[in-house]
Amino acid sequence: MSTIRAGNPQLLPLVLPGFFVLLWSTGFIVAKFGLPYAPPLTFLLLRFLCVLLILLPCVLLLKAPWPAGKMGHIAVAGLLLQAGYLSGIWCAIKLGMPAGLSALIVGMQPILTACAAPLIGESVRPRQWLGLLFGLLGVALVVQAKIHLVGLRIDSVLLCVFALLSITAGTLYQKRHCPAFDLRTGTVVQFAASTLLVLPLAVWLEDLDVGLSAVQWTANFVGALLWSVLVLSIGAIFLLFALIRRNDATQVSSVMYLTPPTTALMAWLMFGEALTIWGIVGMAVAVVGVIFVVKK
Repeated sequence: MSTIRAGNPQLLPLVLPGFFVLLWSTGFIVAKFGLPYAPPLTFLLLRFLCVLLILLPCVLLLKAPWPAGKMGHIAVAGLLLQAGYLSGIWCAIKLGMPAGLSALIVGMQPILTACAAPLIGESVRPRQWLGLLFGLLGVALVVQAKIHLVGLRIDSVLLCVFALLSITAGTLYQKRHCPAFDLRTGTVVQFAASTLLVLPLAVWLEDLDVGLSAVQWTANFVGALLWSVLVLSIGAIFLLFALIRRNDATQVSSVMYLTPPTTALMAWLMFGEALTIWGIVGMAVAVVGVIFVVKK
């Protein structure tokens, strides 16, 4: 602990991405617990409001500095990273999108980010391209057993693609226009903007009164809501912003390759879902791919 407190620069590049992947990977687990008990946009609206109820008093009490001159850029990045990505994924899963296929579609993010990296003045080295291809192959091996097309709907596929484009554009936009800001106030700005977008969508698409009355306040739902607020929307997002601040966009996105393998391990431990030999091989391939991308 003393080494970490001393700010050892050799440990931080390992600790931050590893802890982020561990937290971020619980997103699909939370969806499995929470979505049966609430419409997706209504759940996200409650999630965003709870984040604001927790962070805003802390910001005001601590007198954290507001990002002068950057609030517009931070809000746009938040709309893409929070509202766009989460709404797309959660609505797609609610419509029956298989978790494996959704993970594979969103798993294209590192490749897409690398292709767009020159737009923000970043370059991708040949070794990194090789790592990105390895990572995508690893994700495909991990999720291939869970991909099925029975009952697949085109709107759910389009929502996953929309989520992919949103998180890719959000990462690039934040890296280009506002990589550094106070995490407390910046997160408040992003979730406030996301709330203003999701609220009318929930009213329009889910009839918010009906959506709220349809919420089943079970132990699973409350647990999923609290976890999504405290661990995902505050803890994991803070870590994501720290990674964006410290690393190239391609390096940050490549870490997402480790999410499906970690989620598969969690699902195996918690729900007894099958973990095939190809899935284990895929995990190893994904790890090698990420090392190729992030290694200096």
